[in-house]
Amino acid sequence: MADKKRLAYSIIQFLQDQLQNGGLSPDAQESLEVAIQCLETAFGVSMDDRGLALSRTLSEIFEAAAAQEPEPEQNTTNSEPVTPSEEDAAEAEKLKAEGNEQMKAENFESAISYYGKAIELNPSNAVYYCNRAAAYSKLGNYAGAVRDCERAINIDPKYSKAYGRMGLALSSLNKLSDAVVYYRKALELDPDNETYKSNLKVTEQKMKEAPSPTGGTGGFDLAGLLNNPGFMSMASNLMNNPQVQQLMSGMISGGHNPMATPGTSPSPNDLASLIQAGQQFAQQMQQQNPELIEQLRSQIRSRTPSASNEEQQE
Repeated sequence: MADKKRLAYSIIQFLQDQLQNGGLSPDAQESLEVAIQCLETAFGVSMDDRGLALSRTLSEIFEAAAAQEPEPEQNTTNSEPVTPSEEDAAEAEKLKAEGNEQMKAENFESAISYYGKAIELNPSNAVYYCNRAAAYSKLGNYAGAVRDCERAINIDPKYSKAYGRMGLALSSLNKLSDAVVYYRKALELDPDNETYKSNLKVTEQKMKEAPSPTGGTGGFDLAGLLNNPGFMSMASNLMNNPQVQQLMSGMISGGHNPMATPGTSPSPNDLASLIQAGQQFAQQMQQQNPELIEQLRSQIRSRTPSASNEEQQE
């Protein structure tokens, strides 16, 4: 375990050096800080444990080891564009078209498979990677979407849709500053694209908004909601409702059954009744203060990047 701690210390030391001298973006710095905290917690070490330091840094150890390794063979197949045969190119287009059909049917995993087969036949087509990136995003695999967008951009640096989809994926990963860079590049290549304009505006606004200790994700103004007299009045009426008070008391103490064990899970009937009370509260809000409801809906819509014209596959 002592050797593992010394290795962990060396890794933390290297990461700290990268934080200070690596010229990283704010998002990358934040990621490294999280990694350092995880390593310190997992191995029970910190930078104060100087007794764990080795005579050489991790970088120096790596450089010495690399110097003794033979030079890797140059792989020219990956560095040069691959020109598929006419048959392969035609088959790849058929596979891409089938992938597009699967996307329309919302069979995203199947679409990924078809795009992957098209890529195998014609790996120099940026559209295939960009389309697969859209399918990855639909499944919540934003890291996969980022990788495919990077490949598409490497193949075609003027492919605006790849920059737009990269922005969406990075925004979903909460890498807002990086997303802004890609949205701006997408607009530079396609200045009239309204979706890129809207997404850039939304992302820049999210960056400006300071996180609120009472705010929810996506910049939702919970503090403002709690300061709204109409909402608080209706919430007070709900909590003073004898039925709701009885439900909450029963759930905390173990259900309506007086013989129930305290701390046990509430019964389905309790949960159903509570949900029903919540629905009645929502209906009451809609009837008494429709302006507040519309304000909340607009707030949510204005903070969500759009993928409207990104839905179309090429």
